[in-house]
Amino acid sequence: MVTSKELEDAIRAKIQGVSAAVVSDVSGGCGQAYDVVIVSEAFEGLTTLKRHRLVNESLKDEIAQMHAFSQKTYTPKQYESQ
Repeated sequence: MVTSKELEDAIRAKIQGVSAAVVSDVSGGCGQAYDVVIVSEAFEGLTTLKRHRLVNESLKDEIAQMHAFSQKTYTPKQYESQ
């Protein structure tokens, strides 16, 4: 099981240039399903698919301990415009 704090720490440690990471436990507190929003300069110029692959590869150990993982990835400019 991965806690929200552990997942956020892993995101910040394993993905370059993270300026915001919002981690939501949507499993009712048991740590089996997470929705995350990641804002990073590393996503600049990448398609959504390539961003998700980067996140999945970077967090493969953490994701392996979960039942469900949903992500939204933005560049800082995209995030500010929302």
